[in-house]
This record gives sequence, C-alpha cells and structure tokens, in this order.
Amino acid sequence: MMDMTELQIHLEAFLQALTAGVLVGGLYGLMCVGLAMIFGIMRVINFAQGDFMMLGMYVTYYFFILLGSHWMAGSVLGPYISVLLAVPVMFGVGYLAHRLLISRVTGRRGAALDGDGHYAQLVLTLGIALILQNGGMMVFGPQLVSLRTPLSSSAWEIGPLWGDYVSVFANKGRAVAALISVAAIVVLGALITRSRLGKALRASADNPVAASYMGIDVNRSYRIAFALGTCVTALAGGLLATNFPFHPFVGLEYVIIMYAGVVLGGIGSIFGAFWGGMVIGLVQQLSSLVLPTQLQNAAIFVFFLLIVMLRPQGLFGRVSERT
Repeated sequence: MMDMTELQIHLEAFLQALTAGVLVGGLYGLMCVGLAMIFGIMRVINFAQGDFMMLGMYVTYYFFILLGSHWMAGSVLGPYISVLLAVPVMFGVGYLAHRLLISRVTGRRGAALDGDGHYAQLVLTLGIALILQNGGMMVFGPQLVSLRTPLSSSAWEIGPLWGDYVSVFANKGRAVAALISVAAIVVLGALITRSRLGKALRASADNPVAASYMGIDVNRSYRIAFALGTCVTALAGGLLATNFPFHPFVGLEYVIIMYAGVVLGGIGSIFGAFWGGMVIGLVQQLSSLVLPTQLQNAAIFVFFLLIVMLRPQGLFGRVSERT
C-alpha cells in the first residue's frame, strides 16, 4: 500500500506529464494539420513536409536576427513576431514549389503518369527533401540554433491542487506556443468552412472534375492548398523553435510524427489530424512515466500500430461505405 505522500508524488508526476503532453501536442497537431491539408485536398504524399518546416524555422530565426526584432519588440515578443513574419514567406515558398515542381506530377498531368503520378510524387518530394536538407547544411551550417526566450525558462504554477504538495508547472513558452497553435486552427477552420476559398478547396478535394465544371480553377486551388499546408507546418516549426534547438536535418525527426498524426486522426480529416497530433503529444509525454526518454518514440509507434489494427480508419475517420 502506498502512503499519502507517495500517492501525491505519483499524482503530481502524472499531472505534470499530462500538462506537458497537451502543450507539446498542440504544436504537433498544428504541424500535422499542414500535412493533412496537402494530402487531404491534393492526395500528395509529401516527404519534404518536415524539411519545409525546417526552412520555416530558419526563416523565423533570420527574421529574428537580421531584422533586429529582438530589440524592436523585446526578447519576449520578438520571436513570436518573427514567427508571424515567416508565415507569408513560407506561403510564397509553398506556392512557388507547387507551381514550378509539384504541379508537374499532380492534377491532370499526374493522371497521365503511371500510378496516377504517385510514384513521381514520391520521387519528387523525396528529392526536394534531400535538396533542402543538404542545402540547409551548406547554407546554415551544422550547429544547433534556437530562439529561446525568457518565457522558455519560466513557468506558471497551477496549484497546489491537493494539500500543500501537488502542483503543476506549465512552461510559459510552450503554453504561449500552444495557444497560438489553437488560434491558428480556429482561423484555418473558419477559412475552410466559411469562406468562398474554403468551399473551392473542399470541392476540389471531393470531386475535381465536377469542381472544374462549376468554374473552379482546380489547379489554383491545389497551389493554394499546398501553400497553406506549407506555411501552417512552418508556423508550427517556428513556434517549436522558440522552445527547442534545431538543425538542417530536424525535419527527419518530425515528419514521421506528422504522418502518424494524420493517420491517427483519420486520413482526409484536417481537424482529425490536429487531434491525432495532440494524442501523439500525450502518449509521448505520459510514456515518460514508465519508460526512459529514449523510448518515447517507440511508445508512439506501439500506440499507432494498435490504432491501425483496431480502428484502421483512424480515431476520427469514418468507415468507408464501399464494400
């Protein structure tokens, strides 16, 4: 039997891991949504998504350094202003990447290729990933960099929740990043569900042929979807950079998490991808209660395999009506 002190210690550890999981999961959810937009609307498997996120991190970093936002807005607000400045830049990068490269293997051009262009898409996006990784190594160098702010090294205390002992500490930097992630999801949700552009994107995803008959420029919708997916994931990367150091190959560490979140949430569900990323964050942090840090990702994949076996359509996906 555990005495009261041991119970309080275990409860505090559980609540602390739960809080950390929610905060990290918010960032994972946002980066998963970026990938889900590209896959859900265009049906493109983008191996370069993690490397676009890496590029967004460095764009944010150089906005912070070169534009002097650290003294213009202060060390607290400067990184977050840099993150917001990087978003339109990465939107432009995604738009150009689709117009110049991705469009060659998608849409009507992709339909004329073997496997509806999926083989070409895999090779092309893998090539883009390798170029971004090795180009980043040559341009940015191999050293770790970060956008640490005073918020990253301070926390809010929640409690005491039980007696004088059980308290939870929420890192301020991660909490602000999670709140920005939720705000971005709300704005994106309004754009997708309520705007004319969102209707065009959904129509292009559901039936591109019918959408083109209705006067929708499907190729333009695809470009905007790719650009939005790129800048949303880059936004998540910039927020991640305010709490964790990064390097040119950091995309490899997160692209698997992105795909796992998209599958867990239900393929084709943009908002399901957010909850899929949230679940991954919770599993990763809660597993630290019983597993060493090195096995956190192993816990994610074990959970992922269980969901795939028990609920193949994902946590929030619908069962196909086709037999």
